[in-house]
Amino acid sequence: MAPQLAYVLPPVLLVFSNVFMTFAWYGHLKHPTAPLWVAVMASWGLAFFEYWLAVPANRIGHAVYSAAQLKTMQEAITLVVFAIFSALWLREPMAPSQLLGFAFIAVGAGLVFFKP
Repeated sequence: MAPQLAYVLPPVLLVFSNVFMTFAWYGHLKHPTAPLWVAVMASWGLAFFEYWLAVPANRIGHAVYSAAQLKTMQEAITLVVFAIFSALWLREPMAPSQLLGFAFIAVGAGLVFFKP
């Protein structure tokens, strides 16, 4: 695989992976009357597809990123995906204090990518 692709493909796969996982974890909240077993099974089904994106992202990405960088990238992507999901799917826009908290987390995450 071309080295440039190893830098770009993991974040792209992780974005799609996080969309699946966010729906798996929180999508059912829009349907509170659905039986819990239905929510669990639907979430499990979505998580199956999430793994088909996350595992290759990490396998490919480990050629150019450390495991800590991959995990940090995944967490930062999760926050962005969740903020969008919360506003669009759940109709719960993020409060300024929540956005500020996410920004602090993102700044901390950025430190992982600096070389000592």
